[in-house]
Amino acid sequence: MTKQIETKEKDKEKGMSTGSNRRDFLLKALSAAGLASFASILPANATEIPREEVAHVLDMPEPFPNGGILERMRGELHRALKKPIEQRKWVMVIDLQKCIGCKACTVSCISENNLPPGVVYRPVTEEEVGVFPHVRRQFLPRPCFHCDNPPCVPVCPVKATYKRPDGIVAIDYDQCIGCRYCITACPYGARTFDYGEYYENGTPEILPYELRPSPEYGENRVRTEGEDNKSPKGNARKCQFCLHKITNGMLPACVTTCLGGATFFGDYNDSESLVRELIGTDRVKRIKEELGTEPNCYYLV
Repeated sequence: MTKQIETKEKDKEKGMSTGSNRRDFLLKALSAAGLASFASILPANATEIPREEVAHVLDMPEPFPNGGILERMRGELHRALKKPIEQRKWVMVIDLQKCIGCKACTVSCISENNLPPGVVYRPVTEEEVGVFPHVRRQFLPRPCFHCDNPPCVPVCPVKATYKRPDGIVAIDYDQCIGCRYCITACPYGARTFDYGEYYENGTPEILPYELRPSPEYGENRVRTEGEDNKSPKGNARKCQFCLHKITNGMLPACVTTCLGGATFFGDYNDSESLVRELIGTDRVKRIKEELGTEPNCYYLV
């Protein structure tokens, strides 16, 4: 019994020594890196502080810190939301030199909007360019372009597709009759159709994750059998710039998850916004401008 107590005391002393050694090592590392000034903010018991005591530091950073592109865009988004809706114009800019073809934007969009099989709002097309041996892969993310003159709007017989004052082209799922005229009319292939399929089709059970409500348009609609009139099933579907997020002061999912930092979003009517700055460069191109659709998705080439 005495031997066990002695062993525990030694283990305790060893643990304290280890914590001390870790702190000493960190202090030496900071000093060697020329960051000795940070040593003063390290408490002596840094290795023993429970996470819940510092959670507010880890989970709640200072809003809009200087230097961060995402934080700059978020700040500009908040500034735009203070204006009347008709004074905003949401646009997206994609830098093709930064796009690495990871398709993180595609995956995050599917996850954010809880999209079913066959419904993709932001595909990334791939192309091989150049002449052997000087060839490379080129990637083109393609959301909805939210055109100023959208061909999909006038062809809708029930006016389910419409353009909002802030420039976003939206779909009213309660009005849509699934005729798919808009899909045919879109020259960019930015629309898909919800055939009511599930990833678990053909299995004994549709798992709960497929029955989660979609947050699109802030309506939280559930894709369930027998309620087609209340769900997106049997409707045309498309990117809406994550409208449910931006109205709550958050950037679209594709912007925050872009690994290459290639996607930018903001208010074109804000003369000091990042997107306005990028659109003013000589690298800007838009797809099929000759059609007169005036797309609001710009590419940097």
